[in-house]
Amino acid sequence: MNGCTILVQPVLRASIMQRSFSLASQLAKRRGFSTNSEKIVASVLFERLPVVIPKIDPVVYAFQEFKFRWQQQYRRRYPDELLDKANARGKGDYQIDYVPAPRITEADKTNDRKSLQRALDRRLYLLLYGASIGAPDKKPVWHFPEKAYETEETLRKCAESALESVLGGLSHTYFVGNAPMAHMVVPPTETAQVPSLKRFFFKSQVIATNKFNIGKCEDFVWVTKDELMEYFPDQAEFFKKMIIS
Repeated sequence: MNGCTILVQPVLRASIMQRSFSLASQLAKRRGFSTNSEKIVASVLFERLPVVIPKIDPVVYAFQEFKFRWQQQYRRRYPDELLDKANARGKGDYQIDYVPAPRITEADKTNDRKSLQRALDRRLYLLLYGASIGAPDKKPVWHFPEKAYETEETLRKCAESALESVLGGLSHTYFVGNAPMAHMVVPPTETAQVPSLKRFFFKSQVIATNKFNIGKCEDFVWVTKDELMEYFPDQAEFFKKMIIS
């Protein structure tokens, strides 16, 4: 009986392991995890935050004006001596007249989309023109900085490598979080022999600079959210939901 037990146990273990592997494969397919035939790509939504405060909507401005005038009726009355001292403060040789910078720049007037000195009250996003992963017939197309996942420790590391290869460094960038903000499943096309891929988007922001030396592409642009839709008409609905601001 002991000999039979020794022979049966390895067979049972092999059977259990085979069933577990089959169940894991089924779960991977149901949950949409990557398989050997799929390629994982990390893309970076590289944005420049607004430089100036956006103009207030006329309706919001009217409400704020009404609120201010209403609160003035119930404001606390301070002594005139205190108000005189407050008004006198700031007067002297050190006083500097503040002149606001213009909202409309030369880049706005010429529609120079290669410059970061435009649309100062909007967010700008970097797009590249050149070879892209999954592009049919390997034709140059507009795309975000990207890299196929290989042996990186994490998917974010892959995204950092993608952006670093374009900018030459990450000293003026900040990645927001470790997890992707969205993902897109690109099915294989009938005309081109391109395998399906899953594209994960990571958000990164410009820090303390207004110029980059963009490389590894034929062309590039900095565009607003509305302008970005012109470059991706087929995926416009997806990017409208992904880019909330």
